[in-house]
Amino acid sequence: MSAVVEVRTYKLRPGSGAAFHRTVVEESVPMLQRWGVDVVAFGPSLDDDDSYYLIRSYASLEERQRSQDAFYGSDEWRHGPREAIVSRIESDSIVVLPAGSLLPQRD
Repeated sequence: MSAVVEVRTYKLRPGSGAAFHRTVVEESVPMLQRWGVDVVAFGPSLDDDDSYYLIRSYASLEERQRSQDAFYGSDEWRHGPREAIVSRIESDSIVVLPAGSLLPQRD
């Protein structure tokens, strides 16, 4: 299978957006990058301080699974920013799509 893009959106607990973003910038994204994860984009929604997005790219669906199993199972994640991240999330949604589907459609 070809490259995939994962789009995660989070509805955060009221008033936690700034602290969530700080943890993502200072701890989570640097950690993901150390683990070789391609973080394409992340940040708060333009219209809601308590909504957030994270977009990551993977070489394949299988690589996504392998990478996430390793990362989320690691001591670095579990004993690092995990609690600060998870405790601020009210709900989340994940969509995985082919990387090529992000290109403009041509007739």
